[in-house]
Amino acid sequence: MTAAWAASDATSPLEPTTIERREVGPTDVAIDITYCGICHSDVHTARNEWGGTTKYPVVPGHEIVGRVTAVGADVTRRAVGDLVGVGCLVDSCGECAECREGLQNYCRQGATGTYNSPDPHGTMPRTAGGYSGSIVVTEDFVVSIPDGLDPAAAAPILCAGITMYSPLRHHQVGPGSKVGVAGFGGLGSMAVKLAKAMGAEVTVITRTDRKADDARKAGADHVLVAADREQLKAANRSLDIILSTIPSSHDLMPYLRLLKRDGAYVVLGAIEPLREPVNGGLLAGNRISVTGSMIGGLPETQEVLDFCAEHGIASDVQVIGVDGINAAYDELAAGDPGYRYVIDMSTLAK
Repeated sequence: MTAAWAASDATSPLEPTTIERREVGPTDVAIDITYCGICHSDVHTARNEWGGTTKYPVVPGHEIVGRVTAVGADVTRRAVGDLVGVGCLVDSCGECAECREGLQNYCRQGATGTYNSPDPHGTMPRTAGGYSGSIVVTEDFVVSIPDGLDPAAAAPILCAGITMYSPLRHHQVGPGSKVGVAGFGGLGSMAVKLAKAMGAEVTVITRTDRKADDARKAGADHVLVAADREQLKAANRSLDIILSTIPSSHDLMPYLRLLKRDGAYVVLGAIEPLREPVNGGLLAGNRISVTGSMIGGLPETQEVLDFCAEHGIASDVQVIGVDGINAAYDELAAGDPGYRYVIDMSTLAK
């Protein structure tokens, strides 16, 4: 048994509870959790905002950092004492083409989420996440936290970091690339840092100029205010790719006009129907792609952690105790504060 914080229904605050973790099997790794980030997905799941898919009680948390406390007899890549991470996934079929290519996030059978997914190991009906004292995970879904990364700041890289890194790598962003980031919050800040480290010129597109200074501090070369149509018009056909972190339904057309020939608009934030029709003539006339991306596989997750360590990149975080979870949820629901909340799980004992 381990202590945890859980939501018991869609409207009540999260509260302390206890949950059961499975025994360490031959290929398992047991981890004492030291830090766990809070993601917008946690809020949506706890409040049952994704089509009634939440099964209660639910223990959120998929940005997990901790120390290995035990390993199974067949584990070869982890040892007791290692500083490790667990991201958004804890299992997949391992047999489909996607899994064999290290793209477990696109598993054809459906990957197992770190929380609120059917538990293939049968210990509990649903998986339980990182708002808890410990977790047991199959070795293949555990990554190493490199030396030089602050553990608290590393936690959001396991979700926000890989979410931004994967499309940048897929679209071969590098020196000379002109990258746009639509929306500037915790995700947008990470996108700016990663794209700059890859050598790109970065433009942040934000609804108002309220976050312009923060965007420039993160490394943005330019800031466009979406409400200023003249600004947008002057920037037409100036970007190779736009990473959209906008979390809700929105009109794509003002952003698509910013793309060069062969440009790509990558939807990362909104998982609902997008608003307003898209002009097919604009797509055809500039050979523009509207595409998407969802987190990343395990090899790429390790890659982004190593990349961040090499380039001195860390998430902007505010560390809180477990008793601050509900206040953090309310703030996230009201809007992205521009940093990521991370729970110091040592406070769980108190």
